Amino acid sequence: MNQSQNPLRDGLRDASETAPQKLSGCLVCGKPLTDSRSTYCSPAHRQQAYRLRQRASPTPDEPDLRRQLQRQRRLTAHTIYECSNCQERFVGERRCPDCHLFARAVGLGGHCPECEQLVLISYLLGEEV
Repeated sequence: MNQSQNPLRDGLRDASETAPQKLSGCLVCGKPLTDSRSTYCSPAHRQQAYRLRQRASPTPDEPDLRRQLQRQRRLTAHTIYECSNCQERFVGERRCPDCHLFARAVGLGGHCPECEQLVLISYLLGEEV
């Protein structure tokens, strides 16, 4: 056969070794797909995935978070307090254990999971304290 008579094949359209491997299941439920070109098992899951992609991710709002913690009676446990005498900061402790003075509330926050230092939520959100 002559080389010009054989059509060139792309290979990407065929399930060949050079073609990138697609996921074998529906992206929403993980159910095995019947068609190798499909991404979702049903039109309902395609629509659900579209709606999830279009949903705006809510940015945390500190006053709303404060109200929610207060409603759950966990506001004090997530508040950072600072002693006016020694400038030491504490999480959830309203009174300085060294000076025995009441501390002022600086804001919502907690311990950093990596270094155990105190971090304010307003610092993470980029807001002024």
